[in-house]
Amino acid sequence: MAALEARHPALLHANQTALLVVDVQDAFRPVIDDFDAVVRNCRILVEGFSILGAPIVVSEQYPKGLGHTVPELAEVLPPGTPIVEKLRFSVVGVPDLDVAITATGLRRWVVCGIEAHVCVNQSVHDLLAAGHEIVIAADAVSSRTPANRQVGIDKCAAAGAVVSSAETVLFEMLEQAGSDEFKAISRLVR
Repeated sequence: MAALEARHPALLHANQTALLVVDVQDAFRPVIDDFDAVVRNCRILVEGFSILGAPIVVSEQYPKGLGHTVPELAEVLPPGTPIVEKLRFSVVGVPDLDVAITATGLRRWVVCGIEAHVCVNQSVHDLLAAGHEIVIAADAVSSRTPANRQVGIDKCAAAGAVVSSAETVLFEMLEQAGSDEFKAISRLVR
């Protein structure tokens, strides 16, 4: 019997997937539920996507009032990563973000960030409406309350986003053990 070679189409591939980091900013630190865990998992995603050479796009909601991307993430972003300011809750419809997203040439996005029920939710819905496939890293999103976090995740899933986790995403993109990339990502998730 021949070996099965085809993978399920829902599994992520490193050369077909990009990361969108939504509004992980300083002013949210004291008010977001489990902020440190969200930042840790966003950082795992950023570092993992960097290791795999997959594109990353970052948004910042009104940085004049909310500050910039937290240092824990900013320090590990690859050089040249688009970091785009916005006033819209959704990333879609912000010209520089539309350009950055389109420039990747990719239609599959892993989304992480805050707040799950506002900017993440609206971005996911608008990206889905534009024909993108979306995976939301549930352990890398949050809101001010656990209830609003869950509402955001549930709404995204009901609209067609796949709910996953940071570690699941990265190991799907790796596909197998034994590579330098596998060793580096394994160190990230320990």
